[in-house]
Amino acid sequence: MSHNGSLEQAIAALRAGRAVALSGQPLLAIETTTPAMLDLVDPTKAARLLLSGQRAAALGLGNELAATDPALPVIIRRCSWLNQVEALALADPGQDLARAPLGPLEPLPIDSAPTMTAALQLARLAGLLPALWLLPVQADVTTSLDAEALLAPVEARILARAALPLEGLPPCQMVAFRDPASGEDHAALVIGAFGGEPPLVRLHSECLTGDVFGSLKCDCGLQLKQALALIGEAKGGVLLYLRQEGRGIGLANKLRAYQLQDRGLDTVDANRRLGFADDERDYRMAAAMLRALGIDRVRLLTNNPAKLAGLEAEGIEIAGRVAHHMTINPHNADYLATKKARSGHLD
Repeated sequence: MSHNGSLEQAIAALRAGRAVALSGQPLLAIETTTPAMLDLVDPTKAARLLLSGQRAAALGLGNELAATDPALPVIIRRCSWLNQVEALALADPGQDLARAPLGPLEPLPIDSAPTMTAALQLARLAGLLPALWLLPVQADVTTSLDAEALLAPVEARILARAALPLEGLPPCQMVAFRDPASGEDHAALVIGAFGGEPPLVRLHSECLTGDVFGSLKCDCGLQLKQALALIGEAKGGVLLYLRQEGRGIGLANKLRAYQLQDRGLDTVDANRRLGFADDERDYRMAAAMLRALGIDRVRLLTNNPAKLAGLEAEGIEIAGRVAHHMTINPHNADYLATKKARSGHLD
């Protein structure tokens, strides 16, 4: 039994290990399902395995005709040994050095590439590994969703706002937003008054390890503190605190990437081995939050060209860019060098 649901409901179902139909194709997230659930919804063992092209390449399937393009999803035939436990071992690169070799794996010609791409994106939005079971069409699902729902315009709804006094800063106000599609809550810290001038704006992606615990592996915590100080010195501006942990891959996947970095991969290659793009962040919500605050022209505090392009693509005018430099330490030197060399970060 299924019903037409929202993107938020589909994400919740995948996180809970329940099956979802995307444009008629039933899906089950490999990370959250159980062997019992898989047997229940796929008693004939007809489900196929869907992986990202990057993950398939990391598994050595790049020479297979149906898996030669790392930009395209890869479908793998279900064989006798490929059960839920083994599928998770294939999907999670943290097990690559611990598990015995698995195979053989047989990639199949992909059917409906747009739907398969959307399915992997749905898993990423749920903060899960981009790896799914493609169930038989008659499988019982709880929620049905059209793939076009992932492309719907983003709206920012203000939930609440209140004064928030902060040490060393002009009067501040915190504004809470909710993304009606994903259900995520984001926040804007409005600092001082900018009186019609383009405010100094910082798009800050949530970083639990850096912002809260002061991790030395990144520069996020220092960026947050310096951004607040610079906006305060400018007498007015906005800091958007976006729920996009780990460049949009979520906390658990960020820690998986850290494990891979400890084995010698850089930030970009670690994300790709997990099956993600270099950077999964989306700045449509940031633009919608600015518009909800009555802001359509900003000076952006960033070194990241993707943030400039992301806001401009959504109609926010960039009146200027302010560079944002942090102190380098032995733990984040490679990370900062990679951002510049491979992600195009500016001086």
